[in-house]
Amino acid sequence: MQFEVWAPQAGRVTLQCDGTTRALERDPEREGWWRTEAEARDGSRYGFAVDDGPVLPDPRSRRQPDGPDGLSAVVDHGRYAWRAEWAGRALPGAVLYELHVGTYTREGTLDAAAERLGHLVELGVTHVELMPLCPFPGRHGWGYEGVSLWAVHEPYGGPEGLKRFVDRAHELGLGVVLDVVHNHLGPSGNYLPVFGPYFTDTHHTPWGSAVNLDAPGSDEVRAYLLGSALAWLRDYRVDGLRLDAVHALADTRACHFLEELSTAVDALAAETGRPLFLIAESDLNDPRLITPREGGGLGLHAQWNDDFHHALHTALTGESQGYYADFGRAPMAAVAKTLTRGYFHDGTYSSFRGRHHGRPLDSTRVAAHRLLGYSQTHDQIGNRAQGDRLSATLSPGLLACAAALTLTAPFTPMLFMGEEWAAGTPWQFFTDHTDPELAEAVRRGRRREFAAHGWAEEDVPDPQDPATRDRSCLDWTEPENEPHARVLAWYRRLVALRHEQADLTDPDLADTKVAYDEQERWLAFRRGDVRVAVNLAKSPAAIPLGPRHARVLAAWEPVEAPGADGVLHVPGESAVVLLQG
Repeated sequence: MQFEVWAPQAGRVTLQCDGTTRALERDPEREGWWRTEAEARDGSRYGFAVDDGPVLPDPRSRRQPDGPDGLSAVVDHGRYAWRAEWAGRALPGAVLYELHVGTYTREGTLDAAAERLGHLVELGVTHVELMPLCPFPGRHGWGYEGVSLWAVHEPYGGPEGLKRFVDRAHELGLGVVLDVVHNHLGPSGNYLPVFGPYFTDTHHTPWGSAVNLDAPGSDEVRAYLLGSALAWLRDYRVDGLRLDAVHALADTRACHFLEELSTAVDALAAETGRPLFLIAESDLNDPRLITPREGGGLGLHAQWNDDFHHALHTALTGESQGYYADFGRAPMAAVAKTLTRGYFHDGTYSSFRGRHHGRPLDSTRVAAHRLLGYSQTHDQIGNRAQGDRLSATLSPGLLACAAALTLTAPFTPMLFMGEEWAAGTPWQFFTDHTDPELAEAVRRGRRREFAAHGWAEEDVPDPQDPATRDRSCLDWTEPENEPHARVLAWYRRLVALRHEQADLTDPDLADTKVAYDEQERWLAFRRGDVRVAVNLAKSPAAIPLGPRHARVLAAWEPVEAPGADGVLHVPGESAVVLLQG
């Protein structure tokens, strides 16, 4: 088979494959590329040496059996016999479920997670969003410090494990979304700089030198990232990608990398006949990100909407520190604004940033499903000092309100694993660094970060302690017991309503009408003929809905439909969904 590698500054490149060493030759047709032919089969171990240096893994390695520092292994994707006939599942109308393979089950493998997919079918979600799977040091971690962007973390099950997971999900009718990280690579096991200018000092990020998207050599770096993205969609039949922190992708070229990526993904979708999509994480509040390319945008298909989360979080908890400050001044108004205009900061002043932030979203050009709405995510839970979920401090009734707002809002809803039964387990920050110095640096940095916010060092979990990961694993006995079972039934009912009521997936953001009372802490909104009301106060609320006849579709606490006066009486800390007309 042919082996090739991009090493534009090398004077000599050699291949070591199954114990045999041979020199590569320059490719006369591709500048900076080296190639050779060698006997190899699926599983053959190999690596490249640049200028007689150490043998290193292939930057485009499809498998790292011994972790990021070991040799690469050949993967023959044609060996896997796919079982599921899968036409794809598009994003409009979807309900996503964010899942971390290492803590979804105590086993922490893709095969173990696949055995629990029936739970998601019963819940009614349409897509599983897997947190990053690229190899990282050790066994357990969040996955955002991965390397080898074409490979699957071996302790999770490697390439075959991911294929079995995707196959099983598709057999059950579930789409699969994969979280990928293009804005940085992990500090450990990252050998890309030995091969070429994958990073540049032209720009700097919180992780150091930026990925090279616009400096000399960036054509090949962009091709590297594009090839990785397309490989997940093509070789593993994944349905979409979640792009981590795209605001950290520094690119001054006329055609932004994200536009190039969205163009390539749309072309692959046309080629395969399957709907494929890209979901960005971005804090820019820039609608150009999700505006179609023909309308002058970058053409990504959706983005996480943290503004909705922040508004909802402050309304539920009363927290107003840090980036919650602007939302906490009038949280019900903040929720109302995001429900009708998408962004809260749409050119308004952000006290957290000390400047104006964002840009208005034009609902006539951007469909509501292009924003993802959620009350909890891995970030918003795991980046708290103790990884506490909303269920640690809120009543079941307030959790029911959060679910109602998330699952009936105009946005594509997303749940974080365990949220659907008010999981009692935290989800904490954990690592398994094999480098003692790096492990200690992460431990100290985590404690220093939260000490600045008033936390005692001993109260911040040690990321390197295996118990931190173990505490974060879901407890699958909880859904059978109260109050978890009742919360789970509520989530199932709300997801079912989203699928049953066409008004709840109407893409017209401007059609949502909201009323609220900041002091009484209630909010109600209309989407077509569907009415949703939540009362976050402990005392009952009288909410005027109007004289039209209505019937109750779902209620957390028993409630009567409005009488002739059109007033809905909602118990404290409760939510109601009605159908009028």
